[in-house]
Amino acid sequence: MTSPTFAGHPFGTTVTEETLRQMFGALNQWEDKYRQLIMLGKQLPAASEALKAQAREIPGCENRVWLGSTLNAEGTMHFFGESEGRIVRGLLAVLLTAVEGKRPDDLIHRDPLALFDELGLRAQLSASRSQGLEALAAAVQDAARQALA
Repeated sequence: MTSPTFAGHPFGTTVTEETLRQMFGALNQWEDKYRQLIMLGKQLPAASEALKAQAREIPGCENRVWLGSTLNAEGTMHFFGESEGRIVRGLLAVLLTAVEGKRPDDLIHRDPLALFDELGLRAQLSASRSQGLEALAAAVQDAARQALA
């Protein structure tokens, strides 16, 4: 699809699942988690129009969201994305952390949203944001299936 060199982000590499566990584990109030999501979203690089054109716009999300992927030579997947909403950008950052650098067969057999449950993020989401998050998870698994085809 595209070269990961111009779709780079820190999620799944510098910002790991363990980083997020420590970050969110110290937060008890939803408002604090909300602020942390916004801060994570700010670390997501803005995607150019060319990059958005190579990604897929995900229907069913509260804000416009794009998700793209590529299969690396090592057999792992690189994901990139963009959203117009601050909270959705943060949710996308958490999703990218959970799926970046994984093998397609691992992504197919594992719930991409398990990390959200572990961090206590899904329970407080509005119905429309939950629906959008489900659509993003389905898009990750679709990309993994296509990579194996």
